[in-house]
Order: sequence, then C-alpha cells, then structure tokens
Amino acid sequence: MKKRLMIGMDLHSNNVMVGLVEPDGKRVLSQKLPCELKKVLEFLKPYQSRVDTIAVESTFNWYWLVDGLRANGYNTVLANPAAMEQWDGLKHTDDKSDAFFLADQLRLKLLPTGYIYNPKLRPVRDLLRRRMNLVHQRTALMLSFKSLFTRTTGQELPLRELKGMEVSEAQKLYTHPANQLIASIQLQHIEALDQSIKEIEKVVQESASLLPFYARLQSLPGVGKILVLFISMEVGDVKRFPSPGDFASYCRTVDAKRKSNGKKKEDNNQKCGNKYLAWAFVEAANFAKRFDDSCRRWFDRKAARTTNMIATKALACKLAKAAWYVMSQDVAYDPKKVFPELAGGARAVKKEEAKEPTKKAERKGKASKK
Repeated sequence: MKKRLMIGMDLHSNNVMVGLVEPDGKRVLSQKLPCELKKVLEFLKPYQSRVDTIAVESTFNWYWLVDGLRANGYNTVLANPAAMEQWDGLKHTDDKSDAFFLADQLRLKLLPTGYIYNPKLRPVRDLLRRRMNLVHQRTALMLSFKSLFTRTTGQELPLRELKGMEVSEAQKLYTHPANQLIASIQLQHIEALDQSIKEIEKVVQESASLLPFYARLQSLPGVGKILVLFISMEVGDVKRFPSPGDFASYCRTVDAKRKSNGKKKEDNNQKCGNKYLAWAFVEAANFAKRFDDSCRRWFDRKAARTTNMIATKALACKLAKAAWYVMSQDVAYDPKKVFPELAGGARAVKKEEAKEPTKKAERKGKASKK
C-alpha cells in the first residue's frame, strides 16, 4: 500500500513551488508551477488518492488556490507565516526547501494554521475593508480643501459647511481661476466618494444583518452603525475562539511582551491578530468613554492610575471580551458583568478610591528603590 502524502505549497505572485513528503519524512517530488489552478490540479491528479493534507502559505493571493483545491476535494489548510520560523542553522534555503518545510511541519503536526473565511462572505468582508481606503481618500480631500481655504483667506472653514457645500458655492470662495478649478474638482470627488461609501455600506449591511449576532452587537456601548458592520464581518465563526481572552488577543487589545527574570526582553509578534478588529474596538472605546456612564467611570479610574492611552486600550479589551460573550453565548450586553467593580455602586467606588493612596505610596517606594 502506498504511503499518504503531505504537500507544502510555497506561493508567490507568479508561481507556486510544490513539495510532496511521505509520513516518514522522505521527499517524493517537488515542482515549480505557474499560478494557474488548472496546472496545479493536473500536477496533483496522479497523487490525488494519496494526498492527506495540503498546506498553502498565507500570502496576499491565496484565495484562488485554497478555494480551488478545497472545491476539488483536497483537504487544505492555510499556513500562518507570522507564527512560523525556519530551523536555525540552515545553510541554504530557497523556494524548494520552504515548500518541504511546510510539508514537514504538516507531518509533524507542528504547522500553525490560519482561519479560512467563508468564501461566500469573504468578498463582502473585503468590500468593507476597501471602504476604509475610500474614507481615507475622502478625508485627505477634505483636509486639502480646508487647507487651500485657510492659505488663501486666512480663515477657518468649518467641516459642516464643507459637507453641505455645492460646487458653485465652492467656486465663489476664490477669485483666481486655478483655485476655483481645484476647489470644484475636489468637491466633486468628495461627493462621488460619499456616494460610493454609502453604496458599499448598503451592500455590506444586507449580508451582515443576516448573521446571528448582528443584532446583539448593537447593544455594546460605543458600537454604532459602521463598527457593528466591521465586527460582524471580521469575526467569521466565533466558535473558533474558545475564550474571551483568545478573542481579545485576536483583536490585538492585549500586551505582546516577552519577559525573562522579570525584565522585558522584547515585544512578541504584534502582527498576530486582526488589525481591523483592533481599530474597531479602540474606536468603540473612544466613543464609549464619552457617551456611556459605566465606561466613563471605569476609564477615569484606570486613567488616573496609568495614562489615557493605556486606559483606552484596556477599555477596548473589556469591550472585546464583552463582544465575545454577546456573540458566543447569545446574551445581551450587561455592564454589571463587564464592570463588576462598579456594580456595588458608590460604596464600591469609595472603597476602591480609599485604596489609591496606599497604591500610590507603593509605586513611589518601588520607583525610589530603582
């Protein structure tokens, strides 16, 4: 009986290196193929009955390969390059060795894998990500428009006036034809971007509203129309996070430090996680500390002991953990469970404040020893 095969695929922008390995580590074959699904399937066809698992390196262009392999019945996983590190001491590495490295990690069951998002919802999620680019472009145009007005007139143009301005009104702000032209062009682009952003939001909301936890997420403080779309579309399957701490880590709201003997050596991998969720929960924290009473009280106490930046990130971590409970347990947001130290009312707050002088004295003592 022929042995099963583990396959590693080192994917690049214009080619994919394939390496086949048996369970005992014997290298069977390697081949560089063009980035064409038809060519890859033709290469794998003679070995299809023997293939156990295929590992594809997660690069910017993995969608076509992973989706195509899975659609043709191959057990395919996505290798996480941010969590992988080749063995030290290797004298020579190339695409071939990288492909075999992936296959070896598979057979040894050491391969760190990434999440393969639902192919049907993935385009909608990516569409929402593209919205951020359009928002950045619109913001840049608005700032440029305001800057031109200030340089030319010495006055400040309120943003609310800019948003409601017509092209003819923009031209009347200036006497020079060149300034009139750039003002009208920028305003037309701003209006076009506004329309594009609204169309994207409408399409994404139609898909996001069908997700089971969409309505629950709207109960979180600081989470409005846009943030609930981002959180809903970026989470995917919430069951892949076994605990609220795991979800908070994925949202990049926890420290990434490496310590030894009580001393910080370096920062751990800060790229692990989802940068869009990291942004969403920090934005939610900024809104929550302004408009939600419980969040504001907790933030003020935290900021008094640390800094505003640390307190904001800590509040974002609280909201991320609350979101995990809301989504995974299908329960409503409960501030008493999120902030149990505030649940006792004024008496609990006074008791905590009474401890502050002692804590400050301890910190001063530690600082003087250093």
